[in-house]
Amino acid sequence: MLTRYHGDDDPATRFAILPAIDLRGGQVVRLEQGDFGRETVFSADPVAVARSFADAGARWLHVVDLDGARTGAPAHTAILAAIVDAVGDRVMVEVAGGLRTAPAVATVLDAGATRAVIGTAALSDPGFASGLVTHHGAGAIAVAIDVRDGLAVGHGWSPGQLGVDAATAMVELRSAGVTTFEVTAIDRDGLLGGPDLSLYRRMLDLGVGDVIASAGVASVDDIRALREIGCVGAIIGRALYDGRLSLGEALEA
Repeated sequence: MLTRYHGDDDPATRFAILPAIDLRGGQVVRLEQGDFGRETVFSADPVAVARSFADAGARWLHVVDLDGARTGAPAHTAILAAIVDAVGDRVMVEVAGGLRTAPAVATVLDAGATRAVIGTAALSDPGFASGLVTHHGAGAIAVAIDVRDGLAVGHGWSPGQLGVDAATAMVELRSAGVTTFEVTAIDRDGLLGGPDLSLYRRMLDLGVGDVIASAGVASVDDIRALREIGCVGAIIGRALYDGRLSLGEALEA
């Protein structure tokens, strides 16, 4: 197992900014509303992107294996290991996408990730999440609650997936031992229209765990609003890549 950084920016105690590095075909990309047909490529060098975020002061990176999310099995473990090797002594790295088996989760954690973010398998079987929490500890496991029309959906947000009630899923997963939830408003993802504060308030009102917000964050005001309502972190992607928001500004906010 590679040495991983354990910094003081634990989302449970301090608001965290998590720059997103979304991987598809080995490149850093951003999608709009999770649509693979609406993709923008930002870099062919994920490690260089990770270094730039670390150099700017990031304490967390949110690395998403989009190919893994689509196929159901991790596809970028080698890139993850390279990112951890490059910045893992100063940045905590969490990984999402395609983590639907215990061996897949173990692989990314063994590659040096601080936290694995599971989704599809946890939504269909909270017992899967329970087993991972028991084995790896609650701090090493988060669950993605990706919400469309009030339903948490998995399978890479593929059209036609029915999903499960998001609030019910969170309550059941808390009973399974999960303490960190990363909630994405799918209809806001990649559009820079601001976060869905009403969604995050509803999830926070459940009182079942820490909520990290994703999708729509485009300004310092957005970050402050999320912090004020009780979120413990924000995942930021396109706003950083488009230059709408600097990482320095985000961290200061």
